[in-house]
Amino acid sequence: MTGQPLAIRACVFDAYGTLLDFASAAERCRDVLGDQTCQLTMLWRDKQLQYTWMRALQGAHTDFWQVTQDALDFSLEALGIDNTELRARLMDLYRTLDCFAEVPPVLETLKEVGLTTAILSNGTPDMLQASLAHSGIVHLIDPVLSVEEVGVYKTDRRVYQLAVDRLGVAPSDIAFMSANAWDAHAAANFGMTVFWINRTKQPCDRLPGLLHAELSDLTALPERVCLRV
Repeated sequence: MTGQPLAIRACVFDAYGTLLDFASAAERCRDVLGDQTCQLTMLWRDKQLQYTWMRALQGAHTDFWQVTQDALDFSLEALGIDNTELRARLMDLYRTLDCFAEVPPVLETLKEVGLTTAILSNGTPDMLQASLAHSGIVHLIDPVLSVEEVGVYKTDRRVYQLAVDRLGVAPSDIAFMSANAWDAHAAANFGMTVFWINRTKQPCDRLPGLLHAELSDLTALPERVCLRV
């Protein structure tokens, strides 16, 4: 790292793909899915995101649990998988996703230095709490903010304003972390200081919003931020 750590007041994290490994649901069903495991994971995720964007544009909001079911149903049909027991198992597992290995120690370090750690997610409060409890990190995140409070999905500006309002800090005093480039750019365009967690080594998107930094995972984050006093 070069230069001084970024002085901020809060670290706000996207959940799915950033703290929680959405691939872990299908991975735990590899005994049934076999070679289709990765294909289902990616198609399910792509459709899940597409449905959030389309619903936001249409003003036709429904919660993330329903969107996740709809995306799974499409994906299973597209892959020719007709297995009601597998469907139920996958949905149950999506409520208890694993977190990435570096997440607990990173959150512990941030809390130790006095930083507020929060989640800002498309997920419902129930979905988020279940996965945080399963991963053993529920005590390291406060508050947990869901788009259900504003009734629209990211990248609507009302979602990012929710974090500002609830935390009572300026956008620039928030370090926002997301593994989703579209989310990272939207938060940056809103005025947050954004670290893109590029876990899959994707090229940069051509979108508004200047990112502060790109990290391969969250490991180096505590070295890059400090509490503004």
